[in-house]
Amino acid sequence: MPTRIALVAAGSLALGFGVAELTGVRALGGIVLVAGAAWCAVQTARVAGPVRAGLVLVVYLAAFALSHAIADALGAWGAVALVATLTAAAAYTLASSSSSAHIAE
Repeated sequence: MPTRIALVAAGSLALGFGVAELTGVRALGGIVLVAGAAWCAVQTARVAGPVRAGLVLVVYLAAFALSHAIADALGAWGAVALVATLTAAAAYTLASSSSSAHIAE
């Protein structure tokens, strides 16, 4: 499950940006971002608990903000690629629970 969470976190950041770029409608990209972040939080809560799920959301939102701050230096897609990679690594780590006590049956 941590691998899926990491892939969705990274993929939804990239896809959200791509949708906003291709359509010219930022709100559509935002819908992708919200859906991806929500899915990651729910799945992380199931396997690692609500605190780690909250941290996944914080990382996701910080990555979104950071991508805007570094876009001038790296280019828009470069910034998205960097924050998506960092978010995937953080989401994987946070979703990897050392205890199975939080796993929903």
